[in-house]
Amino acid sequence: MSREPSLQDPLRFNRKTPPCAVVIFGANGDLTKRKLLPALYRLAWEGRLAPGFAIVGISRTAMSDDEFREHMRESVAKYLEDSPFDEDLWRSFAQGLFYMAGDVADANMYQRLAACLAEVEKTRQTAGNTLFYLSTQPSQYAPIAEGIGAANLARGDGWRRIIIEKPFGRDLTSARELNRRLQKVFDESGIYRIDHYLGKETVQNILAFRFGNGIFEPLWNRRYIDHVQITAAESIGVEGRGAYYQEAGALRDMVQNHLLQVMATVAMEPSAAFSADAVRDERAKLLRSIHVMKPEEIEANTVSGQYGAGRVGGEQITGFRQEKGVNPESQAETYVAATFLVGNWRWAGVPFYIRTGKSLPKRVTEIAIHFRSAPLAVFRNELGEGNADASGDAGAPGDYEAVPNLLILRIQPEEGISLKFNSKRPGAGMTLRPVSMDFNYGSSFGERSPSAYETLLLDAIVGDATLYTRQDMVEASWSVVQPILDYWSTRKFAFPNYAPGTWGPAEADEMLARRGHSWRRP
Repeated sequence: MSREPSLQDPLRFNRKTPPCAVVIFGANGDLTKRKLLPALYRLAWEGRLAPGFAIVGISRTAMSDDEFREHMRESVAKYLEDSPFDEDLWRSFAQGLFYMAGDVADANMYQRLAACLAEVEKTRQTAGNTLFYLSTQPSQYAPIAEGIGAANLARGDGWRRIIIEKPFGRDLTSARELNRRLQKVFDESGIYRIDHYLGKETVQNILAFRFGNGIFEPLWNRRYIDHVQITAAESIGVEGRGAYYQEAGALRDMVQNHLLQVMATVAMEPSAAFSADAVRDERAKLLRSIHVMKPEEIEANTVSGQYGAGRVGGEQITGFRQEKGVNPESQAETYVAATFLVGNWRWAGVPFYIRTGKSLPKRVTEIAIHFRSAPLAVFRNELGEGNADASGDAGAPGDYEAVPNLLILRIQPEEGISLKFNSKRPGAGMTLRPVSMDFNYGSSFGERSPSAYETLLLDAIVGDATLYTRQDMVEASWSVVQPILDYWSTRKFAFPNYAPGTWGPAEADEMLARRGHSWRRP
């Protein structure tokens, strides 16, 4: 089967990657099967991987190299998205797949890994370059890094880098301790903290949209923007992950990492150059500028929620407390809404509303920029009765402020950008109604967007950390979230407090109403 190279970003997808070995700890887990191997296979399809490329999988399950290759072939064929599976390409790709059974707590395992990598370097010509990917439980991150260091695998010919998945600690103290242990083995420049949200095309496009278009950047401030809403909604419940969610909760699972990083990307200052350190410096500055709430402010500016049992579309939905592994009196939140303020010149007084939750009406992640109304409402009495405002709700007749301009950056399920503005309806008179200008990635470029893991794995291999989270950013986001966690730990919530298939607790609507705002209904 012939493969035509696609036209991708020349600064990323057209550059050649160096030879290397990717060592995946937890190679028999879901993340490897569903995301990592399909992403690496797709990079091979695109011709991005060097001939001297190898993957060494490690898990406790006993398997031969051939058995591992067959398991991965089945996974790639099953989970590969928007691409055909090419058996000829797989046979070539699979020649670089190797497997080693071992326990990450066993010091001898790392010595065996050193011997394995030495052999792979000879046969695959990887030049000593090694990327360690920790697709394991977070509690194993530091011990694995220390095992790598004890076996002298973090130093040597070629570069050595390590990728860890979130969460980066359970709180500010544990995040600092994890970093201390990682940096005893790897330099900070070699530690890649992966947040797959930052690999999504629309999140990256925020930078291009803001700083590559002179029409929008002058409007990106408190003078023209009234408020910002960031929504990450899931229509499903915890789906068998009740035990994990009981320990983590939505604030740790989504807000501390994904959504605060998205907020930082939306609100950061322009960087002097599009380089890893310059971009991350500005994101870090923004995170440090977020107002850290005092205990007396948390009640009014945060909402905690947990869904109960109910019927959605004729189907009976199990409540969170009835999920396997969940305490029947669990206080873990499956929904969070919060109001954050940024203490800098650009954003002073502009609220950033963040919400995320399970078992909501639909799966959607978006950023909605609500602009201020025009200073003189010359068409105040010209709006048609029953017009829908920019948030999707019916506006009162003659209420011009009910239809502010709105910019929507859609992250999932369909990546794109929409601009809503007012236009004259056809016919006599000056009756206005809101209309949309829509940009969709798929239809506009006529080509497939790379998955977040394709982008981020490629960046790690070439040494581009722009889209990865740096330690000072981790600590800054934990500093914002920690007071909320501490305050909530002293309270007993009346859970469950929202029904499945709804947009969350009524208190979340009241939080915005106090500032004269309302949630957008995607």
